[in-house]
Amino acid sequence: MIITDNLTKQYGDIVVLDQLNLNIKAGEIYCLLGANGAGKTTTINLLLGFLKPTKGCAFINGLNVAENSKKTKRFLAYIPENLMLYPSLTAVENLDYFSGIGGRNLKKVQLEEFLHEAGLQKSAFHQRISNFSKGMRQKVGIAIALAKNAKSLLLDEPTSGLDPKASNEFGQLLEKLRGQGVAILMATHDLFRAKEVATHIGIMKNGRLRQEFVANDLSLSELERAYLDTMDYKELVS
Repeated sequence: MIITDNLTKQYGDIVVLDQLNLNIKAGEIYCLLGANGAGKTTTINLLLGFLKPTKGCAFINGLNVAENSKKTKRFLAYIPENLMLYPSLTAVENLDYFSGIGGRNLKKVQLEEFLHEAGLQKSAFHQRISNFSKGMRQKVGIAIALAKNAKSLLLDEPTSGLDPKASNEFGQLLEKLRGQGVAILMATHDLFRAKEVATHIGIMKNGRLRQEFVANDLSLSELERAYLDTMDYKELVS
């Protein structure tokens, strides 16, 4: 569902993404770890078609993103660190608007069902988004992905700023989507959440993918050591 083939982005002499190769299948969650500037967000922007690659290709559902930017967006949902919703509209109204853009005309009861499935409490369905916490807004984002019937989900630091309860709830929602066959790519700094939800984990530094793991093959402490070693933080490892 999500493939990058030697994907490279360069600005002049500065290479911000260097020959990235990913293959994320339906029902997999791939977490990209790395410091700011590692290339995580650039990767997501290339998959969204917001940027054009200097070399290589990105594919969504078998389609070259650079050549089929509008078409690939039909299969995608995107939740950034700060999800942009209309604050004066309610959760139902936002969901109705964004699902309409995706070509789906849903009844009120269907919209409410998607919000329920995304874990939003019923009492918030008809409240304005301006009153929502970040965790509640992220649930609306998941509802949009569900309503859109997205086959691929791109996440950029989605748990940043969430309290532990909200972060755990978000992780459970990702597990549900994985069970429905959605391919998920999540850029994150959260090693704990990555270990909890990921099927595969990659560690990036300076635009290059330095290490890859099957999540079940290592413990959280082993992941932490690998991350710190990759970042050259060896002096912090006891």
